[in-house]
Amino acid sequence: MPDVRNPVLILVALWCAGLSAGGQFAKLSVPFDAFAAAYPDAGPYLGFMVSILSAMGVICGFFAGMLVSRLGYRTLLLGALWLGAGLSIAQAALPSWPAMMALRFVEGISHLIIVVAAPTLMAQLATDQARGAVMTIWSTFFGVAFALTAFLGMPLVVREGIWALLLAHGVFTAIVATLLTVMLKPLPKTARREGGLLPGPILRAHASAYRSPFLSAPALGWLCYTLTYVALLTVLPAQLPENSRDWASAIMPLAGLGVSLTLGIVLLRWFDGVRLCVLGFTLAIATALVLSAAPSSALLAVALMGCLGLVQSGSFAAIPQLAPNPADQAEANGAMAQMGNLGNLLGTPLMLSLVAWAGARAIFVGLVFAYGAGLGLHLLQAHRRRRAT
Repeated sequence: MPDVRNPVLILVALWCAGLSAGGQFAKLSVPFDAFAAAYPDAGPYLGFMVSILSAMGVICGFFAGMLVSRLGYRTLLLGALWLGAGLSIAQAALPSWPAMMALRFVEGISHLIIVVAAPTLMAQLATDQARGAVMTIWSTFFGVAFALTAFLGMPLVVREGIWALLLAHGVFTAIVATLLTVMLKPLPKTARREGGLLPGPILRAHASAYRSPFLSAPALGWLCYTLTYVALLTVLPAQLPENSRDWASAIMPLAGLGVSLTLGIVLLRWFDGVRLCVLGFTLAIATALVLSAAPSSALLAVALMGCLGLVQSGSFAAIPQLAPNPADQAEANGAMAQMGNLGNLLGTPLMLSLVAWAGARAIFVGLVFAYGAGLGLHLLQAHRRRRAT
């Protein structure tokens, strides 16, 4: 029987909790056409079945961080996983459209708590030397969930139907919840933040966190990253030549993951998370400018996603570096969830609007603006931190 006190095993299980959270998006986004066939009456509103999780993150992301930091990381994480498992299994029955939307609404709560509590616990379990690498590995959960759904989930959908994918996700989440119930011990109460969750204190905590150059920097940079990530995967391949479009679409998300897990981890030995973000945004600006002059280059499109892999690594590594206290980390992770969901919600519509307004070349203007904003915000917040200390 494995040693359940082994922190490496717990870290793997917590990362698997992240895979479950990413799967809450991927299980609908990847087989989207199958859901369109299952819910023909939903019409143009079918997309809300996916985006309702992003909307919940925008509205409640920071609140989830406050909730976790006050009520306990282990308790809420396990509750969110068991809730997510039950909801996914219930969705496998393919209930009516209103019932499915209600289940997805509640699933948004499960998703938020997982993406706040799990990385906070991972940061506490990791050693100082390994923390940057551990947080980089955590940052891959979303992309890996989509890749696994595409490679393993879609054949299941083709063979059995979408109910089988939903059920498989529920069973996987239940297995992760069972493992963590046995393996995970509570953090000491001193790691929690005291205080109420009334509307007034919540709003004041929002304002305080986003004013803080320590808590807000990763989230604000992450907003600029997520504004373009899904939009790039959606819009940019259509601008490439037909003979390179398919392979570029497949490799682009893998390029970011690959750079994050290799070069990102190596560079964190010499760079802190913020400096790695600054490097990633700088390289992304340069690559986007070159790509604007050679918009048919699939290799440059892949290279751009690789540059963003550095931002992905640095953003999550920066949270425990800037906020050593677990309660602060939970709130910083909540802010990351909030800004990330806002970027995912707005990014693709903004990019498509730019293309409709000014043509395909406007894509690169939007990219340079977003990455320039991310670079500028990180430099500004670093200046504010130096003045504060």
